[in-house]
Amino acid sequence: MRQLVVTSVFVLLCRVVSVSHGGELPGDKIAADNGTLVVHPVQHATFVMQWKGKTIYVDPVGGSKPFADLPKPDLVLVTHAHFDHFDPKTLESLLPAEGHVALVAPKTVAEKMPESLRDKVMVKTLANGEKTEVAGIAIEAMPAYNTTPGKEKFHPKGRDNGYLLTMGGKRVYVAGDTEDTPEMRTLKGIDVAFLPMNLPYTMSVEKAAEAIRAFRPKIVYPYHFRSSDGTKSDLEELKRLVGADTGIEIRVRGWYPER
Repeated sequence: MRQLVVTSVFVLLCRVVSVSHGGELPGDKIAADNGTLVVHPVQHATFVMQWKGKTIYVDPVGGSKPFADLPKPDLVLVTHAHFDHFDPKTLESLLPAEGHVALVAPKTVAEKMPESLRDKVMVKTLANGEKTEVAGIAIEAMPAYNTTPGKEKFHPKGRDNGYLLTMGGKRVYVAGDTEDTPEMRTLKGIDVAFLPMNLPYTMSVEKAAEAIRAFRPKIVYPYHFRSSDGTKSDLEELKRLVGADTGIEIRVRGWYPER
């Protein structure tokens, strides 16, 4: 019964969200139906999007400072519970003073959420393949996992999420921490894709290029491309391997600002 009540409240919240929690988001502007889709990289795996006055935070970590001049979130997506994707203290510091924010995450994230944060967000847990909708934004949880033998321990199949968002007629794929899975390679009609490429945790540049050429998103944002030793993946090599003949745009942005 409690699960039914929580789900019903979440659905109601998603239907009545109508007021943005801030102003206009700076960043890349992508033409969409009923407004412009804006993409604002923050750091590593963290970024913010905005469409039709709704601001979406993806894996917000790193304290409140990087978000000081950005609108407050209307929706938060968390892909998994690793520290560089989920930080309850950061998230709590970013929420508006009043009202609840919709938060979509896998079960393992919800289980680690402190009560102080639960009081400020309305959590919807999604397993791979499950769907929901928030303020006109369709959300599907996509598989995100390691496929290479010996690396399953980093991101086992079925635990973590990527997300496929549909808003303003655009299909946006947030891969999360994953290798080039069969599910990724068979995606269709993707307008914008955020793909990780750092070893040993996600994909190599070569594997990322193969995946991109397989599912052919229109725009690719390489993100999560710094390894634990501080080295960064060669994004110029990524461009070369994807090739100019595909018509796919690789957008290299400042995911690792100087401190």
